[in-house]
Amino acid sequence: MTKIYIEISKLSEKFRKIANRYCNDKTDIDDAVQELMLYFLQMNPDTLKKVYENDGVEGLIKYGTVALRRALGSPRSAYYYKYKKYYTHVYNYPQPTYETKEGEVKNKYYIENLEGDTLNVSQWEKLEKIDLALDDLHWYDRELFKLYYYEGNTLDSLAEKTRISRNSLFTTIDKVRDIIKEKVNE
Repeated sequence: MTKIYIEISKLSEKFRKIANRYCNDKTDIDDAVQELMLYFLQMNPDTLKKVYENDGVEGLIKYGTVALRRALGSPRSAYYYKYKKYYTHVYNYPQPTYETKEGEVKNKYYIENLEGDTLNVSQWEKLEKIDLALDDLHWYDRELFKLYYYEGNTLDSLAEKTRISRNSLFTTIDKVRDIIKEKVNE
């Protein structure tokens, strides 16, 4: 398997050129190729081995091309949920600005533009309470909650990945959500 992963790593520049067919933004291309590399690492080793044994490097390129096309073209892809959906919302939201001493207008919440202690402390405290509440939960409940909320999975995709029924996932995640609400609002 290591040999296959080495071959895949050598193809990253080739995958960037392929991604350029579907997108012109360098950042999006880099993110999509990075997501593709993660996809190769997480896919079933037997399937990957079969692709490599049947078609060699060409098979990996074809497989990667299809995965890139889906990632950059489908609003249901993991790439879309991780990068495009979140950042499209963030960039389209009107951001507060401030004027520097030199008269330059900057976005208030970009990390490099923060001056002093301008972060909303109550939001950080709530996030800290959520983390503490999650730490108190059973590992099963905590991990399902993280997979659902932090990784952007849908109930259907999570059911497919984990082989746990959709109804069971919903019940568990709903229970964890209620526990967290209760602990955060104390």
